[in-house]
Amino acid sequence: MPGTFETAMRMMRRHNPQTREEGFQLLLAEVTEDVEALIGEFERETEDLGLRCWLLELIGEAEAPEALPVLAAQLDSPDESLRGWAIRGLERLDTPEARTVLWRARVNGTIT
Repeated sequence: MPGTFETAMRMMRRHNPQTREEGFQLLLAEVTEDVEALIGEFERETEDLGLRCWLLELIGEAEAPEALPVLAAQLDSPDESLRGWAIRGLERLDTPEARTVLWRARVNGTIT
Protein backbone atom coordinates (compact mmCIF):
# COMPACT_ATOMS: atom_id res chain seq x y z
CA MET A 1 0.00 0.00 0.00
CA PRO A 2 1.49 3.37 -0.99
CA GLY A 3 2.33 5.89 1.72
CA THR A 4 1.16 9.46 1.99
CA PHE A 5 4.08 10.79 -0.04
CA GLU A 6 3.48 8.48 -2.99
CA THR A 7 -0.27 9.11 -2.88
CA ALA A 8 0.22 12.88 -2.77
CA MET A 9 2.69 12.80 -5.67
CA ARG A 10 0.23 10.79 -7.79
CA MET A 11 -2.47 13.34 -6.96
CA MET A 12 -0.21 16.24 -7.95
CA ARG A 13 0.36 14.65 -11.35
CA ARG A 14 -3.36 14.43 -12.16
CA HIS A 15 -5.04 16.82 -14.58
CA ASN A 16 -7.78 17.82 -12.13
CA PRO A 17 -6.74 21.09 -10.43
CA GLN A 18 -8.58 20.25 -7.20
CA THR A 19 -6.87 16.86 -6.96
CA ARG A 20 -3.50 18.48 -7.60
CA GLU A 21 -4.15 21.03 -4.85
CA GLU A 22 -5.20 18.31 -2.41
CA GLY A 23 -1.97 16.43 -3.13
CA PHE A 24 0.02 19.60 -2.50
CA GLN A 25 -1.76 20.13 0.83
CA LEU A 26 -1.01 16.53 1.89
CA LEU A 27 2.69 17.09 1.26
CA LEU A 28 2.68 20.49 2.92
CA ALA A 29 1.45 18.89 6.15
CA GLU A 30 4.47 16.53 6.20
CA VAL A 31 7.07 18.61 4.41
CA THR A 32 9.81 18.34 7.03
CA GLU A 33 9.63 14.53 6.93
CA ASP A 34 9.76 14.29 3.13
CA VAL A 35 12.39 16.84 2.11
CA GLU A 36 14.83 14.30 0.63
CA ALA A 37 12.05 12.66 -1.37
CA LEU A 38 10.85 16.08 -2.54
CA ILE A 39 14.34 16.97 -3.71
CA GLY A 40 14.50 13.68 -5.63
CA GLU A 41 11.14 14.35 -7.29
CA PHE A 42 12.17 17.90 -8.16
CA GLU A 43 15.37 16.69 -9.79
CA ARG A 44 13.52 14.01 -11.79
CA GLU A 45 10.67 16.25 -12.98
CA THR A 46 11.56 17.94 -16.25
CA GLU A 47 8.24 18.35 -18.07
CA ASP A 48 5.70 20.00 -15.76
CA LEU A 49 6.83 23.50 -14.75
CA GLY A 50 3.86 23.95 -12.42
CA LEU A 51 4.73 20.77 -10.57
CA ARG A 52 8.39 21.80 -10.39
CA CYS A 53 7.35 25.13 -8.86
CA TRP A 54 5.17 23.39 -6.28
CA LEU A 55 7.96 20.95 -5.42
CA LEU A 56 10.44 23.80 -5.00
CA GLU A 57 7.94 25.66 -2.84
CA LEU A 58 7.57 22.56 -0.64
CA ILE A 59 11.35 22.12 -0.45
CA GLY A 60 11.65 25.71 0.75
CA GLU A 61 8.84 25.25 3.27
CA ALA A 62 10.80 22.42 4.88
CA GLU A 63 13.46 24.91 6.06
CA ALA A 64 15.97 22.04 5.91
CA PRO A 65 19.72 22.58 5.47
CA GLU A 66 19.85 19.83 2.83
CA ALA A 67 17.63 22.03 0.63
CA LEU A 68 20.35 24.70 0.28
CA PRO A 69 22.07 23.29 -2.87
CA VAL A 70 18.77 22.79 -4.71
CA LEU A 71 17.48 26.24 -3.83
CA ALA A 72 20.81 27.90 -4.63
CA ALA A 73 20.98 26.19 -8.03
CA GLN A 74 17.58 27.57 -9.00
CA LEU A 75 18.75 31.15 -8.56
CA ASP A 76 20.31 30.68 -12.02
CA SER A 77 17.15 29.22 -13.54
CA PRO A 78 15.94 30.90 -16.72
CA ASP A 79 12.43 30.58 -15.29
CA GLU A 80 11.39 33.52 -13.12
CA SER A 81 8.92 31.48 -11.05
CA LEU A 82 11.57 28.94 -10.06
CA ARG A 83 13.94 31.76 -9.12
CA GLY A 84 11.19 33.30 -7.02
CA TRP A 85 10.52 30.07 -5.09
CA ALA A 86 14.25 29.59 -4.61
CA ILE A 87 14.60 33.09 -3.15
CA ARG A 88 11.65 32.53 -0.83
CA GLY A 89 13.02 29.14 0.27
CA LEU A 90 16.47 30.58 0.99
CA GLU A 91 14.92 33.44 2.95
CA ARG A 92 12.88 30.94 5.00
CA LEU A 93 15.97 28.79 5.58
CA ASP A 94 17.67 31.91 7.00
CA THR A 95 21.03 30.32 7.75
CA PRO A 96 24.34 32.13 7.31
CA GLU A 97 24.96 29.99 4.21
CA ALA A 98 21.55 30.80 2.72
CA ARG A 99 22.01 34.51 3.38
CA THR A 100 25.45 34.38 1.73
CA VAL A 101 24.03 32.66 -1.35
CA LEU A 102 21.33 35.33 -1.66
CA TRP A 103 23.82 38.15 -1.11
CA ARG A 104 26.17 36.79 -3.80
CA ALA A 105 23.32 36.39 -6.26
CA ARG A 106 22.22 39.99 -5.65
CA VAL A 107 25.78 41.34 -5.96
CA ASN A 108 26.27 39.38 -9.20
CA GLY A 109 22.97 40.66 -10.58
CA THR A 110 21.49 37.16 -10.86
CA ILE A 111 18.54 38.28 -8.75
CA THR A 112 17.28 41.65 -7.65
